[in-house]
Amino acid sequence: MNPAEFDYLKQMLYERSGLVVTLEKGYLIESRLMPIARRRGVESVGSLIEQIRRTRDDAALTQIVDAMTTNETLFFRDGWPFERLRSSLLPEVMAMNKSSRRIRIWSAACSSGQEPYSLAMTVDSMGPALAGWQVEIVATDISDAMLARARAGRYSVFEVSRGLPEAMVQKHFEPEKDGWRVKDKLRNMIEFRRYNLLDDPVASGLGSFDIVFCRNVLIYFDETTRRQVFAGLAKTLRPWGYLCLGGAETVVGISNAFRVLPGERGLFGLAQ
Repeated sequence: MNPAEFDYLKQMLYERSGLVVTLEKGYLIESRLMPIARRRGVESVGSLIEQIRRTRDDAALTQIVDAMTTNETLFFRDGWPFERLRSSLLPEVMAMNKSSRRIRIWSAACSSGQEPYSLAMTVDSMGPALAGWQVEIVATDISDAMLARARAGRYSVFEVSRGLPEAMVQKHFEPEKDGWRVKDKLRNMIEFRRYNLLDDPVASGLGSFDIVFCRNVLIYFDETTRRQVFAGLAKTLRPWGYLCLGGAETVVGISNAFRVLPGERGLFGLAQ
């Protein structure tokens, strides 16, 4: 890949997804894009980029964005956000929604689905406390391939073993030949849809949410893009809502739309 090809790839990824790539990631670009090059009958990633630059093939551009998006995830990642959801966030949101008895949760950049399924398992664990309540979980991602995996709810033995105790596996999964599949009860709790965090959530019809999980994705964006994403998230959050970020992410110094909640780590509310 020559400098002109790299610059085109870098700009295209940034414009389409907010992803920032550097020359130091050359090995990652080669390993992730070479399979696409082979499928398209070209011999190198540089040739692939040159072909895309000439044709502006939208399907191929989407495949490249999918391939370059980091999709590392696991069930109940970091643990504490889901414990806080069960112990205090859901009860506090319930107190604010007594009239509608409806709660909406957004799992943004959901990757292959482990986070929204972890949210659904947490909601299910509330049992009778949520009797008569409608809890909607909307899970979004930019990658069609990841959304297809998430909707299918099929995971390998290794994936299921990361973060899930045996009792929870037996309760929420069905064994298959090569792994496990999430039971229909849990899958039916989640609406999966494609959404780019650079888009306007209002124009996209996402609606408003009581709780937004947007974890471990902003670390791949520059500050300008983070500011844009936070502006979009603020539009969707109800006045009493919560924004949950990853452990290495914060709104401090980037967005005035949110405030730090005293004594909380990774949880933020709308600025008052």
